[in-house]
Amino acid sequence: MQTAVTDDGAVTTSRADGVLHVTLERPSRRNSLSPAMVDAFVDALTVAATDDSLRAVHIRGGGTDFCAGVDWVATNSGERPRTGNLVRRVPHGAHRVIELVHTIQLPVVCSVRGWAAGLGCNIALAADFTVASAEAVFWEPFLARGFSPDSGSTWLLPRLVGLARAKSMLLLGEKVSASDAADWGLIHRCVDDSELDDVAAELLTKLASGPTVAIGLAKQAIHYGQHATLPQTMNQELFNLELSCRTKDFKEGLAAFREKRAPEFGGR
Repeated sequence: MQTAVTDDGAVTTSRADGVLHVTLERPSRRNSLSPAMVDAFVDALTVAATDDSLRAVHIRGGGTDFCAGVDWVATNSGERPRTGNLVRRVPHGAHRVIELVHTIQLPVVCSVRGWAAGLGCNIALAADFTVASAEAVFWEPFLARGFSPDSGSTWLLPRLVGLARAKSMLLLGEKVSASDAADWGLIHRCVDDSELDDVAAELLTKLASGPTVAIGLAKQAIHYGQHATLPQTMNQELFNLELSCRTKDFKEGLAAFREKRAPEFGGR
């Protein structure tokens, strides 16, 4: 296990069976992220993006909560920064976390217990699959704190749940239960707390045993299609198809089909 330790929290990583497990460790503050933790999170995902031994990423919180967002007290303590500090800093921190979760060509699964608020909520929304305990709560508290939303919330929410529900969460600050989040299509699945770890593990096993290159290209095409026309998207699909057809997993898939057996993909 590798640990990136801060004064009051840590981001830990471990690997098993091709899965990188990233754990946010600051349970006394509901795993709110200090600046150093955000940097460690970015570093972990950046390394994962180019690691050919990995086939999936799992993000979870230590203790009873997923993540209560950025620790704004820690972020804004000390000497007052010069004008433009947020514009300079946030793209390399919180926004970079969301960008990496959204664009990394590996499937990303989040396991959510307790609170997923602010940046924590948006990490769960940016993941490919989020499985939540029935007791989990999703909350965008930005306006309740007097500032406008960030970390991709105004892009992610309307696409996932539509404008009306996005405005309820962002402008009214309405909290959303895990069961409602699943019903709305905000997350993949809501399960009993006792089942959460097993359900996430089963999903990760399935994803990590799949054709990793093709999964990554499919993820890229889905996201590309959110802001492109149908002809543009089909053109992108052609380039992705050309790449995926050159993989060993493509050959294995064809062989398995001919031999009427389940494929054994190697992620190559």
